[in-house]
Amino acid sequence: MKADSVTKDFVSDADVFADVFNYYIYGGERVICPQELTERDPTELALPYGADGAVVAVQRFRDVMKLYGAMTDGKAGYVLCGVENQTSIHYAMAVRNNLYDALDYAGQVEEAAKSHRKAMRRKRGQRQKKSRRAGGNSRPAGKDEKSPNKGEFLGGFWKEDKLIPTITVTIYFGSDEWDGPLSLFDMMEVTDPKVLSLMDNYHVNLIAPAQMTDEEIKKFRTDLREVLLFIKYSRDNEKLKQVLKANEGRFRGVDPRAVDVIEAVTNMGIRYEKKEGKVDVCKAIDDMKLEARREGIKEGARIGERRGRRQGEKKGILKQARKSARNFYKMGLGVEQIAAGVGYNEEMVRQWLEL
Repeated sequence: MKADSVTKDFVSDADVFADVFNYYIYGGERVICPQELTERDPTELALPYGADGAVVAVQRFRDVMKLYGAMTDGKAGYVLCGVENQTSIHYAMAVRNNLYDALDYAGQVEEAAKSHRKAMRRKRGQRQKKSRRAGGNSRPAGKDEKSPNKGEFLGGFWKEDKLIPTITVTIYFGSDEWDGPLSLFDMMEVTDPKVLSLMDNYHVNLIAPAQMTDEEIKKFRTDLREVLLFIKYSRDNEKLKQVLKANEGRFRGVDPRAVDVIEAVTNMGIRYEKKEGKVDVCKAIDDMKLEARREGIKEGARIGERRGRRQGEKKGILKQARKSARNFYKMGLGVEQIAAGVGYNEEMVRQWLEL
């Protein structure tokens, strides 16, 4: 299983998606409702630059960025990016996320401008129809109709228009600590406070299990909690055993997609029956260990059998050498010649011949 596909499938679930942002924004309190989330298509936007000034579709940017999904509940836009392992850490993540947020705001401005232009064309057509019915007398815009000023008309974004905030969170499924920059300022060597005061910093909103306490991870309400706990301790068998025991109730009923994420990221060898509704991770690991022990016993038996054959072969060779030495001695050959002929030292040949 490819880690990027199974992790994306897992977090694309509305419950898990909402859980991520409820944790990051509200400390685990259920404020964002999964039922109110609707998917958004970020490919509607386009990067405003490219080779020779060409427009670059966001789809390319999206693929590189490992965008897991974008949703909204009408109050805010939520964007989730993913990183599956240490080799996938993007050291310019602050720039990537910042650019995506900016593009989203640019898209909202463009959508507002389109909406205003469409409304003005519709109202202009309605006035023209009324004018024709009234004998051709033109009528000014009604009192309830807004006429944009020059700045509003040129920019398309009117004074009373408001943007919906965009919040981007990056979730790192690796067991290592995140070692990349977490802000724009972290990517710079500028220390002059006067320069920094004129710049806006951008922070990467990061979820990384290795840098979270167990109490923080337990604020998640979905199976993402078990996924992050398992990944955090996946390289320490003793601590993982303790975590499984301490959270046994939850680990005995985990969604299969969550188990797929655990397996894809940790490569622990966890297997389960696909027909199962929920997966007992504790039992799956016990079965895995039992199978490993059985394989170990079988391998030990195979090794023992091979060793037995080798020992038997050695005994047969030794027996044949001893027999040949006695025959050579009867033929009148000396000990030195016999030793060279059978491939053993002279002392051994003397013992065989009882000399």
